[in-house]
Amino acid sequence: MKTSCIRTLLFILLAAVMTSCATKREINRPVSIKNNPKREFRGAWIQTAFQSEYSKMSPDTMKKDFIRKLNYLQDCGINAIIFQVRPEADAFYYSEIEPWSRFFTGEQGRAPEGNFDPMAFLIKECHKRNMEFHAWLNPFRASTSGNTKFAESHIYNKHPEWFVTYNKQILFDPGIPDCRAFICRVVRDIVSRYDVDAIHMDDYFYPYPVAGMPFPDDKSFAEYGIPKGYSQAQRDNWRRNNVNLLISDLKRTILLAKPWVRFGISPFGIYRNKKSTKDGSGSETNGLQNFDDLYADILYWVKQGWIDYNMPQIYWEIDHPAADYITLIKWWNKNANGRPLYIGQDVARTMKAKQLTRKMRYERGLSNIQGNCFWPANEILWNNGHIADSLKKNYHRYPALIPAYTHMHDRTPKEVKKLKAEWAPNGYFLRWKAEQSETDPEKATYFVIYRFNDGEKVDLSNPSKIVTTTRNLYYKLPYEKGKTKYRYVVTAVDRFHNESPKGKSKKIKL
Repeated sequence: MKTSCIRTLLFILLAAVMTSCATKREINRPVSIKNNPKREFRGAWIQTAFQSEYSKMSPDTMKKDFIRKLNYLQDCGINAIIFQVRPEADAFYYSEIEPWSRFFTGEQGRAPEGNFDPMAFLIKECHKRNMEFHAWLNPFRASTSGNTKFAESHIYNKHPEWFVTYNKQILFDPGIPDCRAFICRVVRDIVSRYDVDAIHMDDYFYPYPVAGMPFPDDKSFAEYGIPKGYSQAQRDNWRRNNVNLLISDLKRTILLAKPWVRFGISPFGIYRNKKSTKDGSGSETNGLQNFDDLYADILYWVKQGWIDYNMPQIYWEIDHPAADYITLIKWWNKNANGRPLYIGQDVARTMKAKQLTRKMRYERGLSNIQGNCFWPANEILWNNGHIADSLKKNYHRYPALIPAYTHMHDRTPKEVKKLKAEWAPNGYFLRWKAEQSETDPEKATYFVIYRFNDGEKVDLSNPSKIVTTTRNLYYKLPYEKGKTKYRYVVTAVDRFHNESPKGKSKKIKL
């Protein structure tokens, strides 16, 4: 698209926003379903590694900061938070397996005041806003720069033989079965004790390679690879199988603990370069590869059903000479293989290149891409390049439900019952009843409130009619003079984001 066309489009959109009285979701607004889908994953990564501000905050200050961030991100249409809870085989949550993170308290193993648990707090606050919470773990990393002062309780001190040093990083050796079992134990602990919506891992499996520096796994290969029939020429296959085993074991671990919790991976943006493949199946790119360099066979995991969403990090610009954004999202769209596909976006690079409009419009035209995750959340919070303004006014103008994970469960929950409007001392409320259960993911988890003008056709596919989503069994109505008629519709949505088909409706004067 030419620059002049983009400017014209932006002018039209801005004019529409400025002339509209749609400053509140309660006000009916024109809608473009194509440009504002009803279902879309809209995530943001919150990083904790190398973030020094946490160790300087008291628990009360940190709570206020988290609330500020969540409120702002929610206003920008974000419906899922991916929070880094385990940056160095340590914890931003209470754990009897791993020590408190140095990025949290300033010293690994030092407990926060009152044993404040950031993950528990964030889960509660996210769910209060009906935002998802994805617990982000770095599986094999124990020290980001090799100089971490390990707490006495750190697993490195108990099993130093599990670890190797590579490019100044201290890492679990993926070839040792006990390492994989330990990581599964950590995930089982999180899923069992916390109400997380997903376990999330990014692109750090085997480390990014350094030229002339082989990964030091001779010992584990001799002990676990060669006895299983792998030759020296097949060491790459053995390494890929080690990661395959971790991913399959993690999926099984999650299923046995809580089968509704998703497992998502955010791999490096290039699976393989076409020139590296004999069958030409890779993308027309020239860069680091998941399959060959990180030993992460993401497509295999998708095909095996081991992961529930795939979120490749397409951090490059449109027309990038080595890794063109459009080339890559088209390639991933073609290779979605029936699993939810979201795109990881680099906010700073996108806004510097002034390509947000082109990227959002292009990917929304591809059939298998169902949303985005923005890296990092801070860039939105800083409103870099006015991205927060753009999300609010245009790309996230209307609320969006997260796409349903029908591969996990494809039946809809029961409709709500006994929908009624009634006065209370603190206002006029819409109330209803529904079957709910913390241990039954098929029952209602949250509700969608729609509003239509009197006589208007009820169309639940229209996102501009969504007033809000809530986990409460009530909604406070915006009563004014009691002279204007509206029809409200309430639907139920389960833990997998399946929505009841019709909802219950009620005519109300406001």
